[in-house]
Amino acid sequence: MRSRVFYGWVIALCAMAVLFVTNGMIIGGINVFDESLLREYGWSRSSLKFRDLLTFSLAGVLGPLAGALADRFGVRRLMAFGAALLVVCFLLYSRIQSITHMYLIHSLFALVLVTSGLIVAVMLVSHWFVKKRGTAIGIALVGTSLGGIFFPQVGTWLVSSFGWRKAMMWEAVFPIGLLVVIALVIRNSPKDRGLLALGVEPRSAADIATGKPDIELTGLSYGEALRTGTFWALAFVAMTTFYSILGAQAHLFLYLRDLEFSPQVASTGISVLFGMALFGKFGFGYLADRVPAKRVFYGNLAVMLTGAVLLATVRVELFWIAVVLFGLGWGGLYTMLQLLTVDCFGLRATGKILGTITVLDAIGGGLGIWLTGLLYDRTGSYQVPFTVLVFLILLAMLAATRVRRHAPERV
Repeated sequence: MRSRVFYGWVIALCAMAVLFVTNGMIIGGINVFDESLLREYGWSRSSLKFRDLLTFSLAGVLGPLAGALADRFGVRRLMAFGAALLVVCFLLYSRIQSITHMYLIHSLFALVLVTSGLIVAVMLVSHWFVKKRGTAIGIALVGTSLGGIFFPQVGTWLVSSFGWRKAMMWEAVFPIGLLVVIALVIRNSPKDRGLLALGVEPRSAADIATGKPDIELTGLSYGEALRTGTFWALAFVAMTTFYSILGAQAHLFLYLRDLEFSPQVASTGISVLFGMALFGKFGFGYLADRVPAKRVFYGNLAVMLTGAVLLATVRVELFWIAVVLFGLGWGGLYTMLQLLTVDCFGLRATGKILGTITVLDAIGGGLGIWLTGLLYDRTGSYQVPFTVLVFLILLAMLAATRVRRHAPERV
C-alpha cells in the first residue's frame, strides 16, 4: 500500500537533522566554550575568534568542490563523511593543548560544513521538490536554528557539570546518532525509492524510451550565471549579511557575560536568536510559496536592519528586542538566499552556483566573527563592531535591488 505521506517530507526532516547537528554544534554551540578557553589560556578575543575565520574561509573556498562532488557521488555519502569527521573533531578538541591545535581542528570543521552543511542540504531537498520547494527548504534550514537553540543550553550544562573537556567528549554522541539517520533514512533522489519529485507529472512512454529525466535540470550554466549581475548581487548580499549574522551571534555569549549575566542567561541569548531564526526560516519560506520571493527578501533585510540598529545602541533594555528582530530577519534571509539562487538560475548548475556564493558568504561570516573580536580588543566595547553591522546591512539592501530571475518559472 502506497504511503499517503510523500517521502520527500521525510527527506526534508532528515536534512533538518543534519543541519541541527553540524551547524548547531559548529556555529552556535561552540561559543559557550569560549569563556572557559579564555580563562584557561589567556588568549585575546580576536585570537580566539580567528579560529572561526579559518573555518568559514576554508569552507567557502572548498564550497564549489563540495557541489561538484555531490553532483557526482550523491549527498548521502558526503553527509556520512561529514558526520564521522565531526565525531573525530570533538574528541580531538577535548584534548587540545595550544591555540595551534584549536586552529587545526577548526580547519577540519570547514570540511564538516562543506560535506554535511548548507549546500548539500539544499541540493538534496531541491531534487525531491518542484512544488512547495520554498516550504521544504525552510523546513531543512530550521535545523540550524534548532541546533542553535539546543546546543548552547546543552553545552552550558555539560561545562558546568563536567568541565569543558569532558563536555566536548559528551557532545560527540550527537554526530554518532546522525550517522545512523543518514545510513537508514536518507536517499539522494526520488528515483532511489521509485518516486517522482513533488510536482512532477508521470512520464510518458516516449519520455521513458528516450531517457528523459523526471526533473529537467534547466536553467543557466555555471558560466552563464557568473556573467549576470544577479549572481554578484546575491553573493554580495550573502557576504555582508553573513558578516553581520555570524559576527553578532558568535559574540553574544561573551557580550552578555561582560554585562554580568549568568552563563545560563548568556547561552539563552544565543538560543533566543536561533529560536527567532527558526520562525523566520520556516515562516518566510512558507510565505515565499504564496507571494513574490523578492518582496519577502526585502522584508527580511528590513527586519534584520531594525534589529541591528537596536543592537548597536548597546543598551541592555533594548537587547532582547534587538535579538528577536535580528534573529527573525536572519532566519528568513537564510532561507531566501537559497531559494532565490535556485529560482533565479534553475537547477542546471545548482551545486556549483551555491558553492561559489558560499565562498564569499563564508569568508564574510568568518571576517565578521574575527573583526568583531578585533574591534572589541581595540575599543573595549561592542558598540563600534555592532554599528558596522548596520552599515553592511544597508549596503545589502541596495544590492538586493539588482536581483533578477534568469531561469524559467518553477513548475
